[in-house]
Amino acid sequence: MNQKLAISTDSHQHSGDLRKMSYSGLYRRFILLTLICSVLPLLLVGWVIYLNYSKFASSRMVDSFQRRVEYNRRIVELFLKERSSDLQLVAFTHSVDYLGEHSNLKRVFDILNRQDAYFMDLGLMNEHGKHVAYVGPYDLMEFDYSVTFWFKELQAKGVYVSDMFMGYRKTPHFIIAIRWSDGGKNWILRATIDTEFLASLIRNIKIGESGEVFMLNGEGVYQTNPQFGGKIMEKSPFPMQTFDRESGVQVLEARQIGIDQIYPSQVIGYAWLKEPQWVLVVKQDYAEAFRDVNHANTSALIFLHVSILAILIVSFITTQHMIKAIKKRDEEAEQLSRQLMQTSKLASLGELAAGVAHEINNPLAIILTENQIIRDVSEDYPDVNSEFKAEMFDSLTQIDDQVQRCNHITHNLLRFARRSEAVTEMVDLNACLQEVVELLEKRGKSSGVEFVTDLQKDLPRVLTDPSQFQQVFVNLAANAIDAHDGKPYGTIRVSTRVNDKNRGVEIRIADTGSGMPREILDKIFDPFFTTKPVGRGTGLGLSISYNIIKELGGVISVQSEVGKGTEFKIFLPFRSSEDLRKSSEDIHERN
Repeated sequence: MNQKLAISTDSHQHSGDLRKMSYSGLYRRFILLTLICSVLPLLLVGWVIYLNYSKFASSRMVDSFQRRVEYNRRIVELFLKERSSDLQLVAFTHSVDYLGEHSNLKRVFDILNRQDAYFMDLGLMNEHGKHVAYVGPYDLMEFDYSVTFWFKELQAKGVYVSDMFMGYRKTPHFIIAIRWSDGGKNWILRATIDTEFLASLIRNIKIGESGEVFMLNGEGVYQTNPQFGGKIMEKSPFPMQTFDRESGVQVLEARQIGIDQIYPSQVIGYAWLKEPQWVLVVKQDYAEAFRDVNHANTSALIFLHVSILAILIVSFITTQHMIKAIKKRDEEAEQLSRQLMQTSKLASLGELAAGVAHEINNPLAIILTENQIIRDVSEDYPDVNSEFKAEMFDSLTQIDDQVQRCNHITHNLLRFARRSEAVTEMVDLNACLQEVVELLEKRGKSSGVEFVTDLQKDLPRVLTDPSQFQQVFVNLAANAIDAHDGKPYGTIRVSTRVNDKNRGVEIRIADTGSGMPREILDKIFDPFFTTKPVGRGTGLGLSISYNIIKELGGVISVQSEVGKGTEFKIFLPFRSSEDLRKSSEDIHERN
């Protein structure tokens, strides 16, 4: 039997471990399902939107950079073309003789600069590179320009815009020159453009805090002063192979120029002018150019990850709540199943007790009948020895007494057999307690335990189920007897009192057993909790007793001290049958 109980305990523990593993697996599956159904689609959609937006925003930024470069290239080209047209207009509307006069050339020069001072000087040259007339702040009449680079280029093109050069005046400048024929001879009208005015056109292009605009010639020499580092007519650090198309936008990675100069990553927009062969460069730090794009991308990523984190937190909390609810339902269902099994066992035991009682009552009736026959027959034989006859009647009387005692025992068994039936009636608690004491008194004496009753006289009857109440008291009294194991003797005191304050009856069952520590007291009403050795207890008695008292509308509590004993206190209220019926229905609905 002990081996079977041990196997049952191990099986129950193994079943509990399996349930824990099942809950853990269910928890993981819920989380995984949430990840698959919520987080993964959000992550995929979010990243697709992020990548597409990044691509779109970058494309828009590049297009904006490109449009800005193209726009400003047209402005510079238009400016140079207008200045060339001004010179051509002067040449085609005035004769060489007229322009050869200094005063006339001065008048034309003033007219050209009337609105804006685009030209710094103006000179008329013959086909040999000698000035015929000159207006300007420099003394250039005696110089021979036939040996200069621009003079040779002009002979081939007719209209020429030079790169920046020093020339005879020893300052950086560039010129626009035109060549035309008049009177069978070639003549040249040359003008120097105010480089400061050209620089002002460039400076008007605003490109953030780190942006700058400048122009380079085909050899990479600055044609205007850059804002950050370098100056006009110096070699730029930018590799000219960067500007390999007519126009474009490129990203230059961070690089080191010289020993202590580092260029960060930069966005370079460029466009080549048709005449002269200059490249207009618009430059800005990459971090600043894409600051808004990066900010939007960062905000989108933060929002995406915060959303995922919120989903995960809600999923964890919701899943934990669901698992707890499922676990609680399983525990309640398991507890109900155990209680139903125990009720079934008790019902079977009641039927068995009823059968045994009936089977015993039949031979007892026969014994009583035969006893009476013997008495009657003995009366018909007056000659029987009187001493023998007296002893025989004493024996018959003893048989009557023992038969009555057996009747009393079977009567109690039959009453216990009816405990599966919820029958409420007005019960004399003192009588019920006295019956149980008589039933268990012999067992207690065999263990050296004596029952002492202190029952209040004239105790009011209480509306309750007598069989269920007796079952509770049997469980408590049996546990009280077992609590004296290891002690040579002990006492179980049973008392009843009216509680006028709470309008009910108090029943106390106190023993002088071994007592229980605090950590055990907190668990004694839990199902299947027992301190008895394997084979001596199922751990259901006190749990069933607690539920029975609760169903009867009462309260059960316990006090105990190690080494001194334990006392159970039961309170049953005075109630009507309608109150008991409603309470029972409420309890069944909750279960």
